[in-house]
Amino acid sequence: MTYTPFTVKMTEEQIVDKLTTLYGLEVTTADIKAFCSMNDIHYNTVTRKLQKYKVTKGKWNLEVTQEAVEKIEKTFNAPSAQLETKNLIPRQDETFVPFGGFKDVKKIIQSKQFYPAFITGLSGNGKTFSVEQACAQLGRELIRVNITIETDEDDLIGGFRLVDGNTVWHNGPVIEALERGAILLLDEIDLASNKILCLQSILEGKGIFLKKIGRWVQPAAGFNVIATANTKGKGSDDGRFIGTNVLNEAFLERFPVTFEQSYPSVKIEEKLLTLHSASVGVHDDKFIKKLVDWADIIRKTFYDGGIEEIISTRRLVHILRAFSIFNNKEKAIKVCINRFDDETKQSFIELYDKVDADFEITKELDVTKDELVEKL
Repeated sequence: MTYTPFTVKMTEEQIVDKLTTLYGLEVTTADIKAFCSMNDIHYNTVTRKLQKYKVTKGKWNLEVTQEAVEKIEKTFNAPSAQLETKNLIPRQDETFVPFGGFKDVKKIIQSKQFYPAFITGLSGNGKTFSVEQACAQLGRELIRVNITIETDEDDLIGGFRLVDGNTVWHNGPVIEALERGAILLLDEIDLASNKILCLQSILEGKGIFLKKIGRWVQPAAGFNVIATANTKGKGSDDGRFIGTNVLNEAFLERFPVTFEQSYPSVKIEEKLLTLHSASVGVHDDKFIKKLVDWADIIRKTFYDGGIEEIISTRRLVHILRAFSIFNNKEKAIKVCINRFDDETKQSFIELYDKVDADFEITKELDVTKDELVEKL
């Protein structure tokens, strides 16, 4: 006599509850057959009620429904949002004048070897610009990332984004540089938090595993990393660069070479400013010479501890551009040094007086000589 089990009426919720109690959230065919035997219920009846919990043949997850599984699979199998296929080689700048460690940095990039480099130096002395122009001259693609305290793995490596209602994986700049064999420029790296340690394997030249999508990315030929910073990753002792952090020693150790970038010599800076002035329609060699001499005096005074601020090469370029706009040397200098406190600004003005006897700013009214004449 064949025994036919009595079909017990049991709701989906009751079946899930009993199975979970007996076997946990993940059950197999054997578990369900044993459950059916114990409760005199048809196997097909149970599996039909558990259809939405089935994750694969012979396996069910009583916490995740099939609908959820399909949604997860759709997310992980979604197409990646790719960077537009375009030329990422920087344009050559006619105003660029090589100096400092430029030749060495260029040789590293030209070698196409993976050899990370760290460039440190005071603000506005051409660290980033030199890397850009080295890539421009060599025809190498460059991807620049400006680092802040908020920069995290999602910003660098990538993550999921909502695009036209779909969840799409979007490569971060690091992955783009890896796959393109480009130069990755980590600008202001000393502003980073410990979240930057997600780049450890990349700085070893080993690529990275994208755990969110289960994909391993190997560096393409020519990929390299160059970092720039105002400090050496040990923080700012004098407080000039607020926000800079002490970087992890293991992270810093992954940069084989460090280049210390100084301001250009008087001769180089004069040539550089001459090219910049010509690009904005200014032709005044005497003014350029006075600006360079002024900056040189300020820097020497700064290094001797006589003043707390410095005039960068970038600031001199700002002054020339201001002169091209206002057609007034005194005003150009005034508006470009207004960012400093009153004591420093006055010191700068007094030092400029030493190189330009015709220079005058009326202190009481904080206007230039020409502006005062206009008012009168």
